[in-house]
Amino acid sequence: MNQPTRKTGESGTSGESVDSGTGAGSGTGTESGTGGGGSGRSGERGKSRMVERVFAVLNRDPMEAPHRRRTDTVIAAAVGLLAVVLALTVDRERVPDALGWLLLAGSFVPLVWRRSHPLAVLLIVVACVGPYHALDNAHAAPLPGSLIALYTVAASAPPLRTLMASFGVVTVATVVMLTFNSHRELEVLRITGWILAAVVLGAQLQIYRRYIAAVIGRAERAERTREEEVGRRVAEERLRIARDLHDLLAHSITLIGVQTSVAAHVLVAKPDRLDRDAVAKALDEIAGTCRDARAELRTTLQVLRGDGKDPEGPLPDLAALPDLVRAAEGAGVHVDLAVTTPQGRLTPATSAAAYRIVQESLTNAVRHAGPAAHVRVAVEPSETALRVRVTDDGRGPRKSTAAPGFGIVGMRERARSTGGTLTAGPRPGGGFEVLATLPFDEREATA
Repeated sequence: MNQPTRKTGESGTSGESVDSGTGAGSGTGTESGTGGGGSGRSGERGKSRMVERVFAVLNRDPMEAPHRRRTDTVIAAAVGLLAVVLALTVDRERVPDALGWLLLAGSFVPLVWRRSHPLAVLLIVVACVGPYHALDNAHAAPLPGSLIALYTVAASAPPLRTLMASFGVVTVATVVMLTFNSHRELEVLRITGWILAAVVLGAQLQIYRRYIAAVIGRAERAERTREEEVGRRVAEERLRIARDLHDLLAHSITLIGVQTSVAAHVLVAKPDRLDRDAVAKALDEIAGTCRDARAELRTTLQVLRGDGKDPEGPLPDLAALPDLVRAAEGAGVHVDLAVTTPQGRLTPATSAAAYRIVQESLTNAVRHAGPAAHVRVAVEPSETALRVRVTDDGRGPRKSTAAPGFGIVGMRERARSTGGTLTAGPRPGGGFEVLATLPFDEREATA
């Protein structure tokens, strides 16, 4: 009885051990996998940041880099340490003496000022390295400092100066090596190769940086051009809306004023024999003018609001001219309208410009031509343009000391916006004339 119990206990113990081991193993494996994935992603991000930093350094002008003096001091210290190591380990038979160490220091200490005075630093380095090689010291030790000084000149100086500096360095190196070590032709070739490599690398990097600067400059100029274009379009749109509001409000207010004067005259002139029909007609015309003005004003304000919705109703065109004529006749002038529709389809801009020119001309006639004036409106196409002529036989605008309005100026701007012209002035026989020529575009001309 006890033995099976012990086996069961042992089995249970073993089972617990296996389960715990499995659980521990699974947990460890999962955590390890998760940790490995996280490490991989963080490693990729680190590499990406490193690449961005490298390209930022390559694209940046070395003369405008932050902390230049501190960076160059660190570079000079690193180059000096490398030069000491090379002097002590590469060629033990040519370890420099005291003068040699002093000349070797002259090959890397001036690098602290390499960006502020690149050519002067190169001259100092060459002046120290020449005697150093002439004393037959370890020739590999001053090479890093010399190459960095030459690279700095190639990366920052004009091409002609770089060419002259590299030629001078090669000449000095060749003369020194062949004068004091006539059997080291291969060493001369090796040093010359390193010099040329430093020059090519610096010049290529300078060309690359100039290319990047040119690309950035073109992008900035394009952005400024786009901003100027947007500003110009905004200004043109504001001017167009201002013209629309002026034409609409001036026309409506003028008609309402005239019709209100008619109603007031009827009420005051013969109060005992009130002409109710005349008063009702004047009030109806006032109400109709208000409705039309409200509809056009809503359309204009929707464009000004710029909420992305299409304006309600189409732009005014030649088909709406009879309504203008009826409103002007309700204000007391007689209007003859003659419209010849051109073949094909006018652009909305041309139709709207013709409508607004007629509207402003009728408004001026109502205001200045006097009572019972006769106005003639003629709209007819020619071979290349739409001609709009509005004439009246009234007295014309009175001389006033007040500031001139913007009606005629606005009409000229509307005609100019379609590539046309407009003239306005008194007629020789009396009255006033407005003549506009609005050219067709290519599609209208060939329709």
